[in-house]
Amino acid sequence: MASIRELRSRIRSVNSTKKITKAQELIATSRITKAQARVAASKPYAEEMTSVLSELASASGSLDHPLLVEREEPKRAAVLVVTSDRGMCGGYNSNVLRETRELIQLLKSEGKETVVYVLGQKGVDYFTFRGQKVAGSWTGFSQQPHHADAVAATDTLVRLFTAGSDEYVTVDGAETHGVDELHIVYTRFVSMLSQVPEVRRMAPIVVDEADIEEEAAEPRNYSFEPGADQLLDALLPKYVSTRVFAALLEAAASENAARRTAMKAATDNASDLATSLSREANQLRQAQITQEISEIVGGAGALAN
Repeated sequence: MASIRELRSRIRSVNSTKKITKAQELIATSRITKAQARVAASKPYAEEMTSVLSELASASGSLDHPLLVEREEPKRAAVLVVTSDRGMCGGYNSNVLRETRELIQLLKSEGKETVVYVLGQKGVDYFTFRGQKVAGSWTGFSQQPHHADAVAATDTLVRLFTAGSDEYVTVDGAETHGVDELHIVYTRFVSMLSQVPEVRRMAPIVVDEADIEEEAAEPRNYSFEPGADQLLDALLPKYVSTRVFAALLEAAASENAARRTAMKAATDNASDLATSLSREANQLRQAQITQEISEIVGGAGALAN
């Protein structure tokens, strides 16, 4: 059985940990509202971008842009994984990395070589520890992403996709093969208690024919200059960067929500553990007092005899 001194030392250690987890919980709580507001603010732009893209696709008359056309025999696929830069957020990273492993296995079963790109330090650490090559990474902004962060990753991925697997592309001074598909794995924010890892294909972009028909049925009287085809070339890369940025915002909100939940659970567990240790220390102290009283009474009786 532990001594009273050891128990008191453990209680102090648990209470110190409790202060840290409580502070992390409060910080995450304060950031969730801002993250949710950014997600809500980005949706109108993304919806309008989709609307304009559908109108352009309808007006161009043919969907033959490289970002829209399925490759006949896709050989290579790029997977963009969105993780956090820091830990202490429960199963947030493990869930998205599990979906990534399943996606890679699926692509390999289809005969496609996979190339991994990572947003977030935890994803880089995960693949590096397992000896898996990371073709590119961008870190340091998982909790407060900006559009420029999404553009940095999107520019590289769009260049790789536009070139195709049969061509070489120079990335960061090194030549590499292009890719035929672009996929993204991130965590979608549902509510404070629910964050769902999600897999989406970014390219070739799937343009919903129903959306095109709906736009045609309710035209917005757009006037395109210099022309629908030229604008399609300019807007499709921006559309991809918009989707990546939206995924980053969703992931940031999910990370803060997951961290708040994890830190609240850790704080509650620390409180329970401190209470249990205090009870154990009190019982041990009472046992010592009882033993000392018994010894005093026994000694007094022996002297009386």
